[in-house]
Amino acid sequence: MSKTTKVFTFFVFLLLVLLPALVVSECNCTCNKEDEVVGDKARAFRYKFAAIASILFASVIGVLIPVIGKFVSFLSPDRDFFFFIKAFAAGVILSTGFIHVLPDAFENLKSPCLSEHPWADFPFTGFVAMCAAMGTLMVDAFATAYFKKVHMIEEQTGHEGHVHLHHTHATNNGHAHGSSDSSQLLRHRVISQVLEVGIIVHSVIIGIGLGASEDAKHIKPLVAALTFHQFFEGMGLGSCIAQAKFKNNATVIMGLFFALTTPVGIGIGMAISSRYEENSQKALIIEGIFNAASAGILIYMALVDLLAADFTTERFQNSTYLQLGANISLLLGAGLMSALAYWD
Repeated sequence: MSKTTKVFTFFVFLLLVLLPALVVSECNCTCNKEDEVVGDKARAFRYKFAAIASILFASVIGVLIPVIGKFVSFLSPDRDFFFFIKAFAAGVILSTGFIHVLPDAFENLKSPCLSEHPWADFPFTGFVAMCAAMGTLMVDAFATAYFKKVHMIEEQTGHEGHVHLHHTHATNNGHAHGSSDSSQLLRHRVISQVLEVGIIVHSVIIGIGLGASEDAKHIKPLVAALTFHQFFEGMGLGSCIAQAKFKNNATVIMGLFFALTTPVGIGIGMAISSRYEENSQKALIIEGIFNAASAGILIYMALVDLLAADFTTERFQNSTYLQLGANISLLLGAGLMSALAYWD
């Protein structure tokens, strides 16, 4: 396992441990729910287990479809069909940020329960999303530069002591081409890891929210919506992982983290349901900030690292077929994911 994969694994594990502890609190909100529903706990419990199974299955299938491109020729990253899958996935991720996550953050941080908070009148949701997007840009740039330097040092060390007497020109051209490919590969690896962090933050939060709920009528439509939601998000993440060409162990770890986060979040929510109060000030602030940050990350990644990176390539701009197919795929992905907001 590489050093970056270990750091990524540690970060995600820390997130899964700390986030539930942050949102658990006693109810200290003076808001009264006007239409509070006493849920059928037994039925809600069954729906939660159904959600764990269906979301886990859909997540695995979604992330696997692009990843198996190395074994299935028409799903290879070099094919036009993969380009369309990636555009569709980018639309899904963009819609997730704008339509699903950002409105939840506004709802959390503009709750009447926080009306007496010192910064209640400040547009904190937009501010956090903006900071998260700028932070993602900085991490993106610094991480890419760092890994390029590390790769160059390793390459220079590996070539020390070797004397090339023949085919000098061909070797130099091959080296330049190899360096370009290596830089692109490193870029894809940074993109896939940053994107997964943004998705995982959102997935844990929605999992905890579903697991802590005792309202069967609220949970039932969410099971179908979140199943499709995770399937489409899995396709987006899987396309990035496929282009990053990680080793098999790292690919499995990233896929498992994505597939397990929402089911684990549901399990955590079920465990803390007796102490979790979704309208407490602490829960609203923590969830709102994490949702806003997640939205900023997802929106940045979709627009800059997924869409702009592909739509500005020479291959895309020289092919009317690719332009038409990719734009239709983008609109289809964004449209389908936006439609799921009806059941959210």
